[in-house]
Amino acid sequence: MNLDFVAVLRQWPLLASGLAWTVALTLLSTVFGMVAGILLGWARAARSPALRALTGVYVEAIRNTPFIVQLFFVFFGLPSLGLRLSPAQASVLAMAANLAGYSAEIVRAGIQSIPRGQLEAAASLALSTRQSFVHVVLPPALRRVWPALTGQIIIVMLGSAVCSQISTPELSYATYLIASRSFRSFEAYAIAAVAYLLLAIAVRQLLARIGKTLAFRS
Repeated sequence: MNLDFVAVLRQWPLLASGLAWTVALTLLSTVFGMVAGILLGWARAARSPALRALTGVYVEAIRNTPFIVQLFFVFFGLPSLGLRLSPAQASVLAMAANLAGYSAEIVRAGIQSIPRGQLEAAASLALSTRQSFVHVVLPPALRRVWPALTGQIIIVMLGSAVCSQISTPELSYATYLIASRSFRSFEAYAIAAVAYLLLAIAVRQLLARIGKTLAFRS
């Protein structure tokens, strides 16, 4: 077999554009997905059975359906309800919704691991429910489950490759275009695999540093 990686690397602007799209999709979906996941995790740990049941339906729906079905529902299904999104918007929404569903259970586990005494101490200081959650419960809860959340964010990032199915110009879509133009499928997808691997390692290290030095230090 005669390999020619140079033919693929000549189209580096397309690869770079696809990689930038993947990073942007991951960043936006992580921000929105984590915020929604924290709120869902709080609801899942709430005392109200109705609230737990309602959020439980969403979590189970997300965790027990394929991501590609969720993506197609957002991009092809929502227009029938009057909500038409671009491929990029649909990708961010689907990725964020997916991350929210999975991170909700992770955050719930972190919240429920907080000793009852800390909540009683917060109450003795006359903190409101919101203040107790934001300042007493959430930081240590997130610190305890941060490795699991990091892994889930990386899974969502890698899942962004599915977004090529609705023509979002991320890395896998760019790789497909390069392979179809150069007829060098092996080389193109080998380079894409290495790019995803390096990106996943970089994201993991970045999130690990954030977890250690910024928001969740004891």
